[in-house]
Amino acid sequence: MNPPSPAIVAQNAVRTLPRWALWLLCAAYVFPGFIGRSPWRETDIASFGYMRALAAGDTSWLRPSMLGLSPSTEGLLPYWLGAWALQIFPSSWSPEWVVRLPFIALLVLTFMSMWWAVYYLARTPGAQPVAFAFGGEARPQDYARAIADGGLLALMACLGLAQFSHETSSYLAQLAFGTITLLAAAAMAYHPRLAAALTGIGLLGLALSGAPSLASILGLGIALLTWHTRGTELQHQGTWAIWWLCAVAFTSFIAWKLGLWEWRLINPWVEGKEWQSLGRLLTWFSWPAWPLALWTLWRWRHQLAAPARHTHLTLPLWLWVLAVGATLTTQPADRALLLGLPAISMLAAFALPTLRRSLGALIDWFTLIFFTISGIAIWVIWISMQTGFPAKPAANVARLAPGFTPTFSWFPFAVALAATVAWLLLVAWRTRRHRAAIWKSLVLPAGGATLGWVLLMTLWLPALDYGRSDAPHMRLVRAAIPADGTACVNVAGLGRAEVAALQYYTPWQLQLFRVDRARNCEWTITEPAYWATLSPAATAQWKQHAIAARPTDKKDRLLILQRR
Repeated sequence: MNPPSPAIVAQNAVRTLPRWALWLLCAAYVFPGFIGRSPWRETDIASFGYMRALAAGDTSWLRPSMLGLSPSTEGLLPYWLGAWALQIFPSSWSPEWVVRLPFIALLVLTFMSMWWAVYYLARTPGAQPVAFAFGGEARPQDYARAIADGGLLALMACLGLAQFSHETSSYLAQLAFGTITLLAAAAMAYHPRLAAALTGIGLLGLALSGAPSLASILGLGIALLTWHTRGTELQHQGTWAIWWLCAVAFTSFIAWKLGLWEWRLINPWVEGKEWQSLGRLLTWFSWPAWPLALWTLWRWRHQLAAPARHTHLTLPLWLWVLAVGATLTTQPADRALLLGLPAISMLAAFALPTLRRSLGALIDWFTLIFFTISGIAIWVIWISMQTGFPAKPAANVARLAPGFTPTFSWFPFAVALAATVAWLLLVAWRTRRHRAAIWKSLVLPAGGATLGWVLLMTLWLPALDYGRSDAPHMRLVRAAIPADGTACVNVAGLGRAEVAALQYYTPWQLQLFRVDRARNCEWTITEPAYWATLSPAATAQWKQHAIAARPTDKKDRLLILQRR
């Protein structure tokens, strides 16, 4: 006998969130951060460098490298996507913008897959609300649509999604294909052919994006869950389980042939996990979805006794457990947790029909205060940078970003002003009109997160670009070397991001530093710490010419040497 559902939902509580409002919110979240900025340091600029090398034919598509340096992540597909975009679109377009087009599509695909996955999970019998004695309960399709709206809003509300979902990196690709895999598992009973195709696309995309082990474990868990789904709408459970196993086997074989299998597990007790910072990460990265997800597990705890009959709980819970496990045992922890955000948001969506009015009001007021204060702070600091009043914020910016000159542009200002007005209208709607829709408690969190991201990517974008991109640093390097575009420059001990930045922002011919061929180049760029480790015989023929320090971090310095 199935335990009673904790969801008690009337038909008037599942009214649809207006599609134009949802689409506008998604567009406001997706495009800022992809438009108008330079490639940012580390992951963003390094990926950009490999994409340019592939598009130019300077490296192998199966073993990409940049001046002999292999990528830090094992995924191939993200580099292929950026390189294909560079080859397809006109060369007159900005390459920074072109390589982001596939990743814009990946983020849109993530949102679409998220909505439909929650929709199909909410259609399952175990997720349905209690049937009323005299009718009036929510109709299944309307209920599923309202829950799906709530799930998508919960995903956009997560604070950790904004930055990493706007980078041209393998982590956004993993997020997209992981969500597609969840959609494939959720849609098996409703669209078998589509689900079968999405199974292969999701698992193979995860493997090609640098997560073959996670793809295999996730697929094996879904296969086991599918095998035991007796008494549900899903038919041919055994066939579906075999299909998932075949997809896992095929994905593992392709990953093995391409050399993508590499264990990156660490012992968190031995290799330096900072538990205090990890606790802050787990608290804020998926806020405010994780408290709602825990509330779901508590209110639906009796249904967890029959996991095969309640896939709306067990399916996202399985991915959440995998993501948290990867966070604890791999580096970097924040990007590993990114893959768990869709799962956490799915569970959070099923908390909506069980929320008490007092808890919903608490979420609304906390969100209102938090994002309103954040928006005011962003505006005040921007006004201070433009006008000098109040003086202290402008002084802090000048101290943190020496050499930065604020500029004013009408279009970003208009976008930021429109976003602020939209936030005020949303707050007025939420506080004055107490609609019964179950997704209402996540409107303010999603709208507030979008407001903060839009303001940062419009008002603060020049300052953030100055601090987070390599362009200011490379300008100092170029100014220090009186060389033309045909000059040969050695690079010694630099990381992938520095090499990619030098290749993009300077016109020189770069080569790796070697003692036997170093005399072919007049200049060498290195890091002081690396240069100090070389033998006197290797460094004797070089003299220091200049030191170029990053304007926003004087500890990040490049040593520029000239041959004696």
